[in-house]
Amino acid sequence: MGNVVLVVDMVVGFMEPGHNLYCGDEAREIIPRVQELIEREQADGGNVIFICDTHDPDDLEFQMFPVHCVRGTEEAEVISELRGYEGETIRKRRYSAFFETNLEDSLAELNPDRVIVCGVCTDICVMHTTADARNRDYGVDIPTDCVASFDPDAHRYALDHMEKILGAKLIDPAPTA
Repeated sequence: MGNVVLVVDMVVGFMEPGHNLYCGDEAREIIPRVQELIEREQADGGNVIFICDTHDPDDLEFQMFPVHCVRGTEEAEVISELRGYEGETIRKRRYSAFFETNLEDSLAELNPDRVIVCGVCTDICVMHTTADARNRDYGVDIPTDCVASFDPDAHRYALDHMEKILGAKLIDPAPTA
């Protein structure tokens, strides 16, 4: 059936400078690699689902994190570099893309060979989405050059945890000649 790429939180509020939860310039470096991943998977018959952090103005998450990605604002929209790609958009309000969304139904309908998770933040929404995908018995791949976080130590911990505890397969970039 092909793979499904979950593009997690590659939204303006996390990926563009000047926003409360901007992940940083290093996170922006994954954008071309995510584009290549999407193009490769779509060429092979895969599907893409854009997961967009989207909150109500009074969301309780704002007790932990600054206000971000409020429903109806530009912050909750996919970054311009990825808007041209075909794919479903699912709006989420918690770390896992499965929580109170239709992601489980979409994946059941698509019946993917593998679920590929990319995006930000490795240690928050990427990891929680991966955990819930694995708990539903999906094989999960994490291309290590297509995930990022504002916290390098937490990023490394999350990759290790997803591989050794959750059973996700880490896909390292091919060496360049």
